[in-house]
Amino acid sequence: MTDEHQWLQARFADIRPRALAALVRRFRDLELAQDCFATACVRALDKWPEEGLPNDPLAWLITVAGNAGIDTLRRQQRIAEKSMLLDQGSELLDDGIEDQLDNQVFRDDILRLLFICCHPDLSPQDQSALALRVVAGLSVAEIASAFLVKRKTMEQRITRAKHTVAKADVAFAPPDLEQRHRRLNTVMLMLYLQFNEGWSASGGNAVIKLPLCEEAIRLARLLLELFPGISELMGLLALFLLQHSRRKARVCDGNLIPLAEQDRSQWDQMQISEASALLDKALRHRTPGTYQIQAAIAAVHSHAATDDATDWEEIEKLYRALYLLEPTPVVKLNHASAVAQVAGPQAALDMLAPLSESLDSYRWFHTAKASFLMDLSQPAKAKSAYQQALELNPTPEERRFIDEKIRACEKSLNPL
Repeated sequence: MTDEHQWLQARFADIRPRALAALVRRFRDLELAQDCFATACVRALDKWPEEGLPNDPLAWLITVAGNAGIDTLRRQQRIAEKSMLLDQGSELLDDGIEDQLDNQVFRDDILRLLFICCHPDLSPQDQSALALRVVAGLSVAEIASAFLVKRKTMEQRITRAKHTVAKADVAFAPPDLEQRHRRLNTVMLMLYLQFNEGWSASGGNAVIKLPLCEEAIRLARLLLELFPGISELMGLLALFLLQHSRRKARVCDGNLIPLAEQDRSQWDQMQISEASALLDKALRHRTPGTYQIQAAIAAVHSHAATDDATDWEEIEKLYRALYLLEPTPVVKLNHASAVAQVAGPQAALDMLAPLSESLDSYRWFHTAKASFLMDLSQPAKAKSAYQQALELNPTPEERRFIDEKIRACEKSLNPL
């Protein structure tokens, strides 16, 4: 693929949530909306490089996708039963479409689509997987990585979720306030997973996929407007902002920079201040939750002027509290990293032993283990652990980082 086509693909990814949400509202069919948008993107790849970008790429894609959808329905001889819906959306085919596209409408459409994907007829896992595939546009491999399952398992899960939505005749109208409250936790989880995939990509050429992070932040802000009193939502947005504030310092010249080595003058202090205010407000509700605790951990890092000034004892306590609410292997792994700072690498390594099976396909498990082994002056074992991480499809930046660590192990093994 040429650089120009890669740039267009990035534009499609940016436009996708708004366009897909509008198409779902129009056709009331998830599968049809996705197929139509894909068709429009293929046509754009043919036309835009030669003719140039249209005045409004979003409007162009919606128009072309809408026409493709109508053609599909006609071929399927379903135009009669869909005629009322098509009439309601026919104004999108007018020449003046650019003037009719309103960001407020698309905002509501995207949120509506999020809540539809989180329908109670689906299991919580299927809800999040479907939302990540349909709304965020993540690949099946990326979603599988987020859930720490095999790609085939995730593909089956998403297919099952789509069939459930189709068979259940899910209402595509906006859910009422009570329904939104019931589905809110799953929507927050979807945004959390989307941000994490953007912040630490499971594959591809970029270690950070900023559009995914920024879209998760944008949607979290919109949710907070709908539910201004939900402390966990405040914590979620605070967590996103604290993480995102370090984006400029996290990669330098194509190399991944560990938190301890980052230039803290590059951290976005405005985002840190906004996040701190949100977190303080959330904690005053005295209803602690996992997102608030994670935000509190990120805040301890953000408020330390240097890595040496980090209050690791406070972070270790916060991870202990987080594990009580969310006793998962990944939380235990992160807790072990804090324990290493407080009680030493051997104590941290002991914590990893029970996690070896559940996190064997998680590359950061092996890098953490390698780091503890190096601190214990066991470079041969550390090198082996880093090599296991290399086999788990790291991004190019992550590969360079791990390769550098392997060279450090080899240097320790052969100092001359």
